[in-house]
Amino acid sequence: MKTLFRAAALLAAVAAATARADDKPAAVPEGFAPLFNGKDLSGWKPTGKADVWKAEGGMIVCTGGGGGYLLTEKEYGDFELRLEYRWAKPGGNSGVGLRTPASGDPAYAGMEIQLIDDEGWEKVNGGKLADYQHTGSVYDVQPAKGAANKPVGEWNAVRIVCKGRHVTVEQNGKELVSADLDDFKGKFDKHPGLKREAGHLGFQSYNIRVEFRNVVVKELK
Repeated sequence: MKTLFRAAALLAAVAAATARADDKPAAVPEGFAPLFNGKDLSGWKPTGKADVWKAEGGMIVCTGGGGGYLLTEKEYGDFELRLEYRWAKPGGNSGVGLRTPASGDPAYAGMEIQLIDDEGWEKVNGGKLADYQHTGSVYDVQPAKGAANKPVGEWNAVRIVCKGRHVTVEQNGKELVSADLDDFKGKFDKHPGLKREAGHLGFQSYNIRVEFRNVVVKELK
């Protein structure tokens, strides 16, 4: 019996150590710059309720709805953005703003890359998602090719490249979007942000808690 207790204790310790290691921030890749210092929200500005956004445990945390967007103070034109995010529970919705101005809805005044719990959204919230509302989509513009979500509670890795008129979105190593923005000129009136060459980056506050970490960017020439 003691042997079984020791084995169980050892397994629990290994699991705890693995969880702690998973929560440690990754090293910044060569050529990239961190957008979050791990301590506070210096360099960021909320467009909604400021208390929705927090720096917590080395993460940028959105605690719920009402916070609008948390935008970088700096603007970016051509760049590669990498980040990780995870949901606290099923039914989450958020987004990544690209080339957005300081005011206006980034989904239209800039661009929004959708982040959503594709599998759990309809079960929790009801209603059917449109094709352009799935994770990785350029919201209301270019639907994602598919999904590569990790289970709720696990970290998802996102890579976004904006180079001139081309946008690429990957989730967990799978390409979801490869789009030429000039293919959507019919949407320019509704989405004037598609014509922008630079703007702020940011995260959306929509409904439930969502956490972001390892947020890094490389400016492209």
